[in-house]
Amino acid sequence: MGLAGSVLQPLPLSPAMLYLVIGFALGPSGAGLVRLDPFVHAGLLTLITEIALLISLFAVGLRLRVDLTNRIWWLPLRLGLPGMVVTIFLLSLAGMYLLRLPAGAAVLLAAILAPTDPVLASDVQIKDVGDHDRTRFALSGEGGLNDGTAYPFAMLGLCLLGVPQAAQYGTPAALPLALWGIVAGALSGWFLGRIVVSLALYLRKHFRQALGMEEFLTLGLIALCYGVADLIHGIGFLAVFAAGVAMRHIEHHATGRMPPAQALGAVPVGEEIAVATDPQKAPAYMAETVLGFNQQLEHIAEFVMVLLLGIMLSGSGLSGEGALVALLLLLVIRPLSAVAALAGTRGVTRLQRRLMAWFGIRGIGSLYYLMFALQFPLPPPLAERLVPLVLTVVAISVLAHGISATPIMDLYYKRR
Repeated sequence: MGLAGSVLQPLPLSPAMLYLVIGFALGPSGAGLVRLDPFVHAGLLTLITEIALLISLFAVGLRLRVDLTNRIWWLPLRLGLPGMVVTIFLLSLAGMYLLRLPAGAAVLLAAILAPTDPVLASDVQIKDVGDHDRTRFALSGEGGLNDGTAYPFAMLGLCLLGVPQAAQYGTPAALPLALWGIVAGALSGWFLGRIVVSLALYLRKHFRQALGMEEFLTLGLIALCYGVADLIHGIGFLAVFAAGVAMRHIEHHATGRMPPAQALGAVPVGEEIAVATDPQKAPAYMAETVLGFNQQLEHIAEFVMVLLLGIMLSGSGLSGEGALVALLLLLVIRPLSAVAALAGTRGVTRLQRRLMAWFGIRGIGSLYYLMFALQFPLPPPLAERLVPLVLTVVAISVLAHGISATPIMDLYYKRR
């Protein structure tokens, strides 16, 4: 990809499509060089997908350079909360009446497939932190939110299947537990992000300490926010996303309307410390350096996860049920949920609504919740049915959105 990235950029191909094909070719249905059993390695795969998801969520939050009072935030909030609830409701009905699944399995499947991914189709996500396009912002922010807000629904599905670890979600305490998880996760990540970043900037400006090591600052902040949120029973994914937003908010407040790259200007070689300790430039320098490192991690995470998806799909085989659910999800359920979530919004054109309705990309979040569920004692026939179904849906989404993203977004910008 380092050699071919610029060649693929203008083509209707995404990097994820190439990774998927390579993974499938390496797996049992191809050359047979790699075998990966999701049932045997569910714990390890959960950890890998969890790390990849955390890296992506922090990067998404760091890209959203918009003041929290701006009304544009209502778009990802609508898509990521009520829009996801509608998606889960409709997918649950499809699971029960179309696939003949029991209620618990249908809810679990819906929770697995509900989260969207802002990374896999790079043409529709925020790239430049100064990009305030409503379509890109809404889709990026939605992916940052619903990977976390899907957690209570996944636990509800496991509870209905009789999993003891999720029993609380079948009691009257389920709603307060879910609301606490969302609020505690988001607020803890926001405040920890502000505290850590403010402390680092204070040490840099006044004592010329805590210089460099942005890589450790990034990983440490992600781990701290996720760990603290977990300790207080908050949703760690929301905490990490909120921490990224908090870091960007500090930079935005310090720099103002001027883009961070313009505020920094050209940083001469050997002058990094002077810029990092400059009272005016330090916030922009930290945010941009952390974002640059995190984006590299994000590309590696994307490569690893889609490669694993291809290998597992090569082993499990394509699912006819998965193809049916993919068509229903992409062509019916996603558009209906987007229409319901965006009803009454102002300043959004009909074309933008249609783009938001189409680009509900499934990816790392769905893989995480699938592997998370496989760690629990699910009925073997159900587990064996879920794996190829979910993998097929994600693969179809990667292909369909990867092919359509570049030409559709090009037409969108020309028309706009």
